[in-house]
Amino acid sequence: MSENKTLTLARAINEGLRRSLETDPKVLLMGEDIGALGGVFRVTDGLQKDFGEDRVVDTPLAESGILGTAIGLALRGYRPVCEIQFDGFIFPAYDQITTQLAKMGYRSGGKLQVPVVIRVPYGGGIGAVEHHSESPEALFAHTAGLRVVSPSTPQDAYTMIQEAIASPDPVLFFEPKGRYWEKGPVETAGRGEGATVLDRARVVRPGTDLTLVAYGPTVATALRAAAAAEQEGRSVEVVDLRSISPLDTATVVESVRRTGRCVVVHEAPTYLGSGAEVAARVTEECFYSLEAPVLRVGGFHTPYPVAKIEHDYLPSLDRVLDAVDRAFAF
Repeated sequence: MSENKTLTLARAINEGLRRSLETDPKVLLMGEDIGALGGVFRVTDGLQKDFGEDRVVDTPLAESGILGTAIGLALRGYRPVCEIQFDGFIFPAYDQITTQLAKMGYRSGGKLQVPVVIRVPYGGGIGAVEHHSESPEALFAHTAGLRVVSPSTPQDAYTMIQEAIASPDPVLFFEPKGRYWEKGPVETAGRGEGATVLDRARVVRPGTDLTLVAYGPTVATALRAAAAAEQEGRSVEVVDLRSISPLDTATVVESVRRTGRCVVVHEAPTYLGSGAEVAARVTEECFYSLEAPVLRVGGFHTPYPVAKIEHDYLPSLDRVLDAVDRAFAF
């Protein structure tokens, strides 16, 4: 039965996980403190109580072991969903993810499927200590064989986590933890909005003068920038990528061909970040439509700073609006 709810992004993921656990007995969750505690951010709250310790498994503090076990389970027909407690803790499992999980389907000519989902709370804005505010999505997007996605709204979080679990491919599911507590409407009919949204960008605000491309935590910032630009008589279209790999280039290109200008925003460093790939593809496909170079706004090419100055590092409203102004200066 269809039901409309107002949920936080964290709760929407919880509801999506619950629905997947209910509909597919091969789905199981794995991670540190995800059971009785419900996870550091309480995203898995109540799931072990309702589905048992065999399906919501508290693991040792060993990310490589978690992923290695998940790969074995996937090869035996299960659909494991692993939680990495914080973004910066994913690197002990980097070898398992990039040299094993990403390549098994290709190496076997498609005979083997490893439908593992890796949930990664990522990004800044929560005043955390070192190794708790990373944005490593480009490292995994660079690795062929992995889907890399990030929801920006509770509706997408609810829909996309279910689609990620149902996918035959391994999926890195990056959750913008700085937006966990923001609320929005969620339609819980089936998997929610649309037939599939896992790898499809969407226009979240139409405009005619400039395309602002974002994903995950920076979509809300992009929408605020578009509203501010409107006060200055500039019509800014906002595109939420949703998927970082594969990229829905067609939606972005269609937008930029209409607007003639493009700014890409993400929290990760701009140097060799995913915005560079977007900028290159837009330049190739829209060269004769562009009125200005494609500009990027993101983190700096430094380690993530201490919490006291993280807001100077993150792409703020003022920094995005400055890029918008520069795009109109050419």
